[in-house]
Amino acid sequence: MVKQQRGAATVDQLLTAALRVYGESGQQGFTVQAVTAASGVSLGSLYHHFGSFDGLAAALYIRCMGGLFEAMTTAVVRCRTARTGVRALVKAYLEYTRDHRDAALFLHASAYSGYLAGHASEIRAAKETQLGPLMAWVGARMAKGEIRPMPGPVAEVMVMGPTEEAAKRWLASTYDMDLDLAVKHLPDAVWRSLQP
Repeated sequence: MVKQQRGAATVDQLLTAALRVYGESGQQGFTVQAVTAASGVSLGSLYHHFGSFDGLAAALYIRCMGGLFEAMTTAVVRCRTARTGVRALVKAYLEYTRDHRDAALFLHASAYSGYLAGHASEIRAAKETQLGPLMAWVGARMAKGEIRPMPGPVAEVMVMGPTEEAAKRWLASTYDMDLDLAVKHLPDAVWRSLQP
């Protein structure tokens, strides 16, 4: 039991340090040497827990994705109507981006990086599990006629596409994207694309 707790603490220490390194140094500075130095955990321990640096990156991606999906699910399940739920989901995504900038940056930038490729099936499985409650909520609202019927992946793109793009533009800082204005206007625009 104590050994398991120490192992979990080491994993948490590595993931926390990895996110901090990424937030401070970006993709160029996100190296195994930087993470082990920042965490104070040995290279051998990193490999013991994650198998490789790519394994650590995949675990961090899954953790960050989990935080985002938890925020969105928590926001949606409290809502009584499809309109308030869709609006809450979009708002939760954008607020998570603002409040957890490093995690959001890692999610958006890492989605296209090579170090996740070897763990694609693991990441896909985690996403399906984490996305499941949201898609079930959307499916139930479609069944009641509260959301226009469409295939689940299309509904996901309708909600997440514009929301992700707004978040990416804000994170990039090269676009004139005001996240507060996006929070004010985007939820209703996404809802209009889904309403029956």
